[in-house]
Amino acid sequence: MANRSSRSSVFIVILVVVACGFAGAVFAQRPAGNVDQLDGNLKTFSQVYAVVEENYADKPNPDKAIYGGAIPGMLHVLDPHSNFFDPKQYGQLREDQRGRYYGVGMQVGPRNNKVIVIAPFAGTPAYRAGIRPGDVIIGVDGKPTDNMNTGEVADLLKGPKGTTVRITIAREGSNSPLEFTVVRDEIPRYSVDVHFEIKPGIGYMHVSSFSETTESEVQQALDEFGDLKGLILDLRGNPGGLLGEGVGVADKFLKKGAVIVSHRGRASQEKVYRASKGNGGKDYPIVVLVNRGTASASEIVAGALQDHDRALVVGENTFGKGLVQTVYPLSENTGLALTTAKYYTPSGRLIQRDYEGISLYDYYYNREKEKDAAGKEVKVTDSGRTVYGGGGITPDEKIASQKLTKFQTTLLQKYAFFNFAKTYLQGRKAGKGWDVDDVVMNDFRHFLEDQKITFSEADLLESMEWIKGQIKSEVFIAEFGQEAGTRVRAETDPQVIKALEFLPRAKELAEGARKVIAERNNARSISQ
Repeated sequence: MANRSSRSSVFIVILVVVACGFAGAVFAQRPAGNVDQLDGNLKTFSQVYAVVEENYADKPNPDKAIYGGAIPGMLHVLDPHSNFFDPKQYGQLREDQRGRYYGVGMQVGPRNNKVIVIAPFAGTPAYRAGIRPGDVIIGVDGKPTDNMNTGEVADLLKGPKGTTVRITIAREGSNSPLEFTVVRDEIPRYSVDVHFEIKPGIGYMHVSSFSETTESEVQQALDEFGDLKGLILDLRGNPGGLLGEGVGVADKFLKKGAVIVSHRGRASQEKVYRASKGNGGKDYPIVVLVNRGTASASEIVAGALQDHDRALVVGENTFGKGLVQTVYPLSENTGLALTTAKYYTPSGRLIQRDYEGISLYDYYYNREKEKDAAGKEVKVTDSGRTVYGGGGITPDEKIASQKLTKFQTTLLQKYAFFNFAKTYLQGRKAGKGWDVDDVVMNDFRHFLEDQKITFSEADLLESMEWIKGQIKSEVFIAEFGQEAGTRVRAETDPQVIKALEFLPRAKELAEGARKVIAERNNARSISQ
């Protein structure tokens, strides 16, 4: 069995190298000498692996050596985003792209060295069965979860549609474990995880990713809003996803025919994506909220709306992921995501951030040495405003992320709000109009003392609004579901509140751009 696994792993390496070599041959029309060199390198690799397998001090795990070492190492020499997916990762990729999976429908997470239910999703099998936030999962199908991590427990809960799973729960207040037999079903993963009217006529929408259902979800949210006077489009923390869905979302806010994005590579001609339907004349002001976690397809949306002066982009510099990955399915249920082109915004800005001579760690986590605007490429929007490329999307107005105090960090690390909500709701119900008043804050003080979490009145006063928002959010998640709690967080989020203040600026921007473009078109008509 081990030898078969070893042979399979080496075969996958050869497939990946051949795929990369084929791409290189197409890109550069490599001479025959390079092909001979590739053959020689493959032979050397096979010899090295044979020596390792025969002589290493411990028995090597071929999957770990190949999937976790050789292939990722080779791809990361090319760029930070070319990647190999082992069978489990490839399955997860397809699940994320489809925007749905089969399971019981609840978010689980680690708390106090146990895996607990964060929240069941409204309407799912777990929700209908009566599983609650705070329930500790102590067994799945008779298998104890004592030494399992969150991912392992989540994998056990997933399975084919229509199959049953027995979930054993320890619940505070119950003397003995509770057992739930739940029938798995298709569980949607919504990209638009929250949308609501944040002020009369002003919509707020957070898009968390771009999967196969994102464009239709955005359209549904817009239909539910009705006649808007303004929109906050929140793309913070959105890592991207499917290009077509990003193009489809941008299409809903631009004029028909407007360029949304283009991409080109050595082996492919430039491909330009345009708005095929357009916004139908709905020109309400838009503020797009971004941060360092805004990447790829979400940068395409933000860049297109900014270049056409359709929206005011506010927040932080985005991630700067503008490389196009083509996913090649390989044998053994694995896949290869290989960079084949680069994205450019309508004004011609390169979205991709520089990664030459930078470690993977620094590329993803250490952004302090980024170039300022003076070192970036300069382009102009439709109306002639200056915008910068080569490092993600630079916002029109900077809004810094909230920096947590030491006390706030301690409260989050100790899950104080989650645990308080669970304790507070024992024997109580919170209605839709529930809020955090002085009585609730007093209960929270006693809870912190019971949990031996050190605090002072100055700590509480300094963070009072933030604490109230966190408490209310957790209580609403427990009582009404994840979306209700997410809505509370948005309503109390300082960046969202600041973004609302920029809506008049967004209106001025769009109106001014239309005027400039109209004058320019008139001047051209006269000159002709």
